[in-house]
Amino acid sequence: MRNDELKALFDQQAAGYDEQWAGMAPIRDGLYFQLDPLFSDLPDNARILCVGAGTGVEMAYLANRFPSWQFTALDPSGAMLEVCRQRATQEGFLSRCQFHQGYLDSLPAEPSYDGATCFLVSQFLVDPLERTVFFHDIARRLKPGGLLANADLASDTHSPAYQALLRNWLKLMSSAEVQPEMIERVRSAYAKDVAILPAQQVAELIEQAGFEAPVQFFQAGLMHGWFSRRKIDEGS
Repeated sequence: MRNDELKALFDQQAAGYDEQWAGMAPIRDGLYFQLDPLFSDLPDNARILCVGAGTGVEMAYLANRFPSWQFTALDPSGAMLEVCRQRATQEGFLSRCQFHQGYLDSLPAEPSYDGATCFLVSQFLVDPLERTVFFHDIARRLKPGGLLANADLASDTHSPAYQALLRNWLKLMSSAEVQPEMIERVRSAYAKDVAILPAQQVAELIEQAGFEAPVQFFQAGLMHGWFSRRKIDEGS
């Protein structure tokens, strides 16, 4: 799926996005819960880049846990960013936020962030080289030693285990009251528009982009999470 098609899709879904996926919140919350110890050593005044910030759920979680942090919400979807802005206003952390509509290459290429989050974003880059460049663009904007928390769908799609996991994942969506038409859209997207790679391969792409060897800290069904630091000697 091209960038313009993906942007249009998320623009269309923005208003009802959180409600549509509300039933899957326990998985999301489990991921966020494990962010606390990962990020706890960052400075009290840390600057955090939220790549593909969407409606701002992870940003709101971190803003509540770390009340002095500053955030940059990056997303190509203006409609998603507007929902994110409304959330920041309602939850009282708007003054600590900047909102940037666009992609990573539209941000200043300066190592100005202490940490970054990137959840269910890189999987839409089906070309491995393009995906590595994406992670490198994050690394360039982190300070040396800066921390990335990344989550994507991952599995060996050629293995019998993947078919079993996929069936269970789609049943989970159904039990979480995700609409049937959305589940069918997901099934179709996984086959052609989402780069579901073995977890080790995703980790290798991150490492090739200028990060230390990623450590997997989370898995729930097909969703995997890794953390890694930008290499101290990694240039821009």
